[in-house]
Amino acid sequence: MPADRRIATTGFVHVERTRHPPRPHFRGDLPVAPVPRAVIDAARRLTDEDEIQAMMAESVQRRFCTTDMLTHELDQAGRTGTALPRRALTPLLAGARSVAEADAWRLWRRSGLPPGHWNVPVFDANGTYIATPDFWCDECAFAWEIDSYRHHADLDGHRATVARNARYVAAGIVVLQTLPSRLRTEPERVERELKAAFRTAQARPRPNVKLAA
Repeated sequence: MPADRRIATTGFVHVERTRHPPRPHFRGDLPVAPVPRAVIDAARRLTDEDEIQAMMAESVQRRFCTTDMLTHELDQAGRTGTALPRRALTPLLAGARSVAEADAWRLWRRSGLPPGHWNVPVFDANGTYIATPDFWCDECAFAWEIDSYRHHADLDGHRATVARNARYVAAGIVVLQTLPSRLRTEPERVERELKAAFRTAQARPRPNVKLAA
């Protein structure tokens, strides 16, 4: 509500007065807040960082808004309730698009390995699409996939994963697959595997693959 309105919270309706009311979108005759504002307003009231991150990631992944839009709304919101949303947004600004990828982003940063790219398409020398790895280190053509059972358990998901891995092998790309749960239950072991796979990628001649122009 506008800051000069005196309407109290009642029942399941939480009323917040603001000096920065959003320009409404309409669902039928109902005026609603734009997605970035709705996401940040909701995030400021949550206490679970995973929930906040998942909500933000879904809004970006489904192209309802961009990370820049979320950043702008956070800046407009001031400080109240924004510490967790700001922390949750940081991996998304780097390109992570899920809670698991945010965990992977944090682990990669701790590892001291060179920076790379998140969710970027990779092509062979002829411009044929290979895959869009969760993480990609271009200097040695190394891919890291955070492969959850939920997304790869059915027949179509399994076929897609096998086909993707075959394209990696055919292109000479070193790829490491990690279960999302292990990023939290076995971070030290995953970090050792990550470094070992990275060294393997460094040790062989870099294949002729590239990011999209």
